[in-house]
Amino acid sequence: MGNSDSKLNFRKSIVQLTQKNQKIDADDPFWEQFWSGHQTTLEDVFALVTAAEIRNIRNDNPANLATLCYKAVEKLAKAVDNSCRTQAEQSCVMNCVRLLIRIIPYIFEDDKWRHFFWSSLPAAGGGKEAGQDVARVGGETEPLAYHQQTVPLAQSLLNAVCDLLFCPDFTVTAATRRPGPEKAEELANIDSCEYIWEAGVGFAHSPPKNANMEKRRTELLKLLLTCFSEPMYRAPTPTEEPNKWIAYFTSADNRHALPLFTSFLNTVCAYDPVGFGVPYNHLLFTDTTEALVEACLQILIVTLDHDMIVQQQQQLELQRHGKLPAPSPYDDVCGDNLFINYLSRVHRDEDFHFILKGITRLLNNPLVQNYLPNSTKRLHCHQELLILFWKICDYNKKFLYFVLKSSDVLDILIPILYHLNYSRADQSKVGLMHIGVFILLLLSGERNFGVRLNKPYTATVPMDIPVFTGTHADLLITVFHKIIATGHQRLQPLFDCLLTILVNVSPYLKTLSMVASVKLLHLLEAFSTPWFLLSAPSNHHLVFFLLEIFNNIIQYQFDGNSNLVYTIIRKRHVFHAMANLPTDMNGIAKCLSGRKVGKFNLPPVRQKRITTVVQNFQNQLPNCVEDDDEEDEEDDLEEDTPKNGGILNKSNIAESETESQQQHGGEKQMEGPLTAMPAEPGTLKASLPDTPALLQMTEREQAHPGSTDSTEQTPTIDGTSDIVRFEKTPEKSPSESRSNSPINGNFERDVKANNRLSVAPRSSIRMVHQPSMEVWTPTPEWIVSWRSKLPLQTIMRLLQVLVPQVEKICIDKGLTDESEILKFLQHGTLVGLLPVPHPILIRKYQANAGTTAWFRTYIWGVIYLRNVEPAIWYDTEVKLFEIQRV
Repeated sequence: MGNSDSKLNFRKSIVQLTQKNQKIDADDPFWEQFWSGHQTTLEDVFALVTAAEIRNIRNDNPANLATLCYKAVEKLAKAVDNSCRTQAEQSCVMNCVRLLIRIIPYIFEDDKWRHFFWSSLPAAGGGKEAGQDVARVGGETEPLAYHQQTVPLAQSLLNAVCDLLFCPDFTVTAATRRPGPEKAEELANIDSCEYIWEAGVGFAHSPPKNANMEKRRTELLKLLLTCFSEPMYRAPTPTEEPNKWIAYFTSADNRHALPLFTSFLNTVCAYDPVGFGVPYNHLLFTDTTEALVEACLQILIVTLDHDMIVQQQQQLELQRHGKLPAPSPYDDVCGDNLFINYLSRVHRDEDFHFILKGITRLLNNPLVQNYLPNSTKRLHCHQELLILFWKICDYNKKFLYFVLKSSDVLDILIPILYHLNYSRADQSKVGLMHIGVFILLLLSGERNFGVRLNKPYTATVPMDIPVFTGTHADLLITVFHKIIATGHQRLQPLFDCLLTILVNVSPYLKTLSMVASVKLLHLLEAFSTPWFLLSAPSNHHLVFFLLEIFNNIIQYQFDGNSNLVYTIIRKRHVFHAMANLPTDMNGIAKCLSGRKVGKFNLPPVRQKRITTVVQNFQNQLPNCVEDDDEEDEEDDLEEDTPKNGGILNKSNIAESETESQQQHGGEKQMEGPLTAMPAEPGTLKASLPDTPALLQMTEREQAHPGSTDSTEQTPTIDGTSDIVRFEKTPEKSPSESRSNSPINGNFERDVKANNRLSVAPRSSIRMVHQPSMEVWTPTPEWIVSWRSKLPLQTIMRLLQVLVPQVEKICIDKGLTDESEILKFLQHGTLVGLLPVPHPILIRKYQANAGTTAWFRTYIWGVIYLRNVEPAIWYDTEVKLFEIQRV
């Protein structure tokens, strides 16, 4: 009853404030009712104070709103001076904190109030005049200049909150217990490094848990996060002004910077949601630590996103060119970001181990399987964890190398691939897909990542992918194929990144499974479809990436990759079709007319078979396992069965197909997986900037800079280097090109027998044509400019050498089983027969303005959507991104 009365009193005070038409003096007792005499939770404050009322006070009587903020901050500062010892003071502090969390977003959304928190406060003891001066700051007039230098309101607020986060008996357990409140240690003299919240980096003592203290910490952190959210209310610009809140919070002016950073990091990395492993414990007990961990995570990723030194350099450059006004007196608060500084200086292996184990434990939490449904707690902070992992790797290269020097990196890889696979069809999770791919791009720039992928993979996580026996590299390729083949259309800008990751790791992949090999060839088959190649000016880049993958594996890992070599031989018509892509206008028109809307597969083209030795040989190669539907498989059987007395009959092919599926796992799906589903209608999502171009995000460098003896340049997709042409002779017509192909006569007949349009994949890889104001028209000159640079020489040489040998074995031994052919390929060699190996080219991630802006928008979008109890920023006029309903 008493609690409902206190809520009623608080509600009455809000109504009275909205009805006041004149300024209320700062020392009027009226203000006391907002933080004294009532007990309201944060959720209560959001329910009792409406958005319309806050805007009404802000617009109609700004002086009173300014005084309310000033008085609330003053109360926090006084509580710090008194060390917040009594129950009444602690209750008053929490009421002020909750009220400020509710009000501050509405101050940020109005440009007239932008400098309110950073204007000078009146000198102490200003009394009535003080209230008037602060009120004028909130209005349309400029801030007053004071003869006596004073601290801006924002700094007073941040100082008070930071002090309160290490207040004994309020947010931390007192180190030495003294009887009586008057014996408590003075908050101003406290050494907060003794009160770090959790053991871990730089702190060995783990304080006892206290649920009430964790709740108070969480609410204080929510206030900090609300203060830091000012960028949400600015339109995105290429060079943003620094976030002064974060700049001051992470500067040397904040005496608690180091213990705060350590407390946040240790709280996150020490958290174990499973606890003692008692089933359903999360339903029996309230876990106050989870909310604290999420708040710490969000504060960390926001503060680590602001590199003040870089921003200061940008500001100085713009000021030098006269594009920015001179700095104001309070711009000097933007010093070095100590959080980034501390993070970059962590160097002990035990600290790295603690951080990595903590992040992997939490990332793998949603993947944990058990026999009792819903018996373990499920976390939802994986996006924040991935951003934190990205930031640590970005700022501390020693940590990145520590992660990669053992197989622990695979504990990061598997949850990333799980989330990528599960989120691929959900357009509300496009940001999650991007951060996962960006992390893999960063890791793939290091040789050790490719080497670690060769570790055998045991399926412990349910995913809707084909069952296979192989390595983590096979898992990577299979998931990437699934994303490209069945992902949401908004993921198309990521295709370049996905293939770049595979290019980076390809020189180190020792053994690919048949399933992964087929997936790679299927991607090439799809991306080399003539209408797709000719439908956009950059589509051919994807083919260059895939050819580079094949070349790397053939040149550097031929011995263990008989499955891939076998698949290349079976799909050799794909490579011939690429080499003979038409360059005349009639051929171009024919290719474009074969387009199928919404997908880049073409309708199946029935072909007349020519009964030759080569044709029979092609039929003898058993079908690789492909993810086609049943009708397509029947078509395969019909087409692959010789019409005029070939060596194999239909039943033999069916038997070999079954055997192949038994050997390689076929397309049988894993049991009990979570199927990737589209977003539920009405799901909220935050808009994101365009994905930065790959050339902006990466820089090319050789894996072994000393090995430059190669006579050939490494193939590149942008045509910046001289690439050895497949055809040494000048460009000829398609018919002349075919006759001069460096493949023997049998192959010529095989190529002629295959209509070019039959290269289309049968599986449905969705590719929605991007609408554009400009109509793209391919020209013969444009096709010639890149077709002549296709790095086909290595693959064509492989086919030229191996196909006659395999053909001869098939005829001599009457082989009907692919295992015999694979056995032959395993023991074969191409030493001395292939072109000189090209240098290994790695495309490493490099920081750039595009990804910085993208990350900032993504981070605040995640924080906006994840804070729903209460929804701090809901129904405010956010400008950094748009909130959309699916």
